[in-house]
Amino acid sequence: MSPRLFGTDGIRGVANREPLVPETAYRLGRQIVATLLEHAGDSRVRLVIGRDTRLSGPMLEAALVAGALSAGAECYAAGVLPTPAVAFLTRHLEAHGGIVLSASHNPFEDNGIKIFSPDGIKLPDAWEDEIEARLGAPDTAPRPYGGGVGRLVVYDRAEADYLAFCRRDADLRLDGVAVALDCAHGATYRLAPRLFRSLGARVVALGVRPDGTNINRRSGALYPEALRKKVRASGARIGLAFDGDGDRLITVDETGEVRDGDYILAICARHLAARGQLKGGLVVTTVMANLGLDRSLGEAGIQALKTQVGDRYVLEEMRRVGANLGGEQSGHLIFLDRSATGDGLISALQLLGVMQETGRSLGELSRCLTKFPQVLLNVEVREKPPFEAVPGLAARLKQAEESLDGRGRVLVRYSGTEPLARVMLEGENREQIESLARELAGIIKGAIGSGKIR
Repeated sequence: MSPRLFGTDGIRGVANREPLVPETAYRLGRQIVATLLEHAGDSRVRLVIGRDTRLSGPMLEAALVAGALSAGAECYAAGVLPTPAVAFLTRHLEAHGGIVLSASHNPFEDNGIKIFSPDGIKLPDAWEDEIEARLGAPDTAPRPYGGGVGRLVVYDRAEADYLAFCRRDADLRLDGVAVALDCAHGATYRLAPRLFRSLGARVVALGVRPDGTNINRRSGALYPEALRKKVRASGARIGLAFDGDGDRLITVDETGEVRDGDYILAICARHLAARGQLKGGLVVTTVMANLGLDRSLGEAGIQALKTQVGDRYVLEEMRRVGANLGGEQSGHLIFLDRSATGDGLISALQLLGVMQETGRSLGELSRCLTKFPQVLLNVEVREKPPFEAVPGLAARLKQAEESLDGRGRVLVRYSGTEPLARVMLEGENREQIESLARELAGIIKGAIGSGKIR
């Protein structure tokens, strides 16, 4: 059986290598239209299409749009735009679907294709399976001619519409406040500075000169060191780091300390709960959340529900239990009363709103959470067998868990988007968990490793 084309976050891979080649993108565009026609019940499909700043974006976009147009779709080309902006525009324009060409936090050589449903969330798995089945069968997608050929609309209001949405219901002024931004040379490079300047902030911007090859390169949410230095040097009140497609937020407080998604969840959850606005008294997070977050939420009478890693799973659980706040340590945060997807700009506005309302700095607010020491190692792997099939790993995992004696935890999982095995340990003794993490990573590398441990 051939591997499934769609992963946990759409289709990912190296651009201009299978499956992310123009020929496949063209066929995919046709089959997306065919599938949406079947489910929409309309005579013509309307799509919103955006991309990040990768060199390969225009190539894949041109092929995919050509395929969709050949099947009769109306394509609204939004240009370079954050992933959550495409999700918003899909709803705003009442489109049948949205498509983002991005590989999020991955290096520029990679790219991806992510499809949104009409309500601006990830396309249902069953629809993805249908698209994939169509790709493997004879092409039966429509091929109209004459006036039936699809129409391309260059939607030049995309940025303005999305910025208006971000500012909507944000009772926030930042007059004279110094805000440092790192846009990772990605999709927020124009929007983020415009947004915060429109609120009165004095903006100091990094990562706003994309050249097609520098997206995420030692910058943005995954590499906040440059932002830390800029915050200290500029005297900024806060630093905001986004990833390449703008759906993650990592922050830096006024002292230069990095505050990840766990801190933002703790701060915002406690603030909402104190005002009776945290639905169900619940926060949905993932198994990667630090144990300190559980403790911080518990002290405020808030229940933490855990899912597997991935913002799609967080959103599914939030909808199931009726929660309005959830997210990941990595900075994917969902404020469901504002947006149905992780959105770095919306998350930043929510956090800044708490700071304004309380009159407290990010550093002061962050004192509500004391983290357990945590170690995360990534092992490059050539395959992803069940971990119980990796020789010697299961027994050593059990021994490691026993040695922590209930005062820590061990988590081993595969990345859903990269050829990596992730080894994460938490505990009170950093030396102990670092030693255990290196040992477990070494076992995995020896059995299925294809490169280094990082």
